[in-house]
Amino acid sequence: MFNTSTANDAEIEAKFWKALRSDRTLMLGLAGVDEGHTRPMTGQLDGDEDRGPIYFFTSKDTELVADLKHDSRAVATFASKGNDVFATIHGTLVAENDRAVIDRLWNSFVAAWYEGGKDDPKLQLLRLDTERAQIWVDASSMLAGVKVLLGIDPKQDYKDKVAEVSLG
Repeated sequence: MFNTSTANDAEIEAKFWKALRSDRTLMLGLAGVDEGHTRPMTGQLDGDEDRGPIYFFTSKDTELVADLKHDSRAVATFASKGNDVFATIHGTLVAENDRAVIDRLWNSFVAAWYEGGKDDPKLQLLRLDTERAQIWVDASSMLAGVKVLLGIDPKQDYKDKVAEVSLG
């Protein structure tokens, strides 16, 4: 079902990872929990490779953590700041407390949320093990609107701007 064999799909996937590194906010939720309620979370990638997992720092007293079961199915949505890359990401969300990962990902923005620093008892690191995504690029609705006004079918332009890729 998910295909990364075409060069176009690989290019679209690369655009997604580049945009995510820059614009790290995703809407994250658990599948089948609270009607799929999502919340904004700052995602981080560990290392320079364009692949998951995606990590999130949060507090142990959040609803997301309370609803988290071992290996919970999760969905995240992403829109780049320029609105030129959109994605829906599916995977498994797990509580992660690997101190080495926390040390690598820790930064001043994260530290501002935790009075006890890396040893704060409320600190919880989550890991989204990415499996698959649908990614859309350059989906300018304004351009599509202009084409419709000119009698041009905009769907043809978008057929090469969507990829369903395996991230696992």
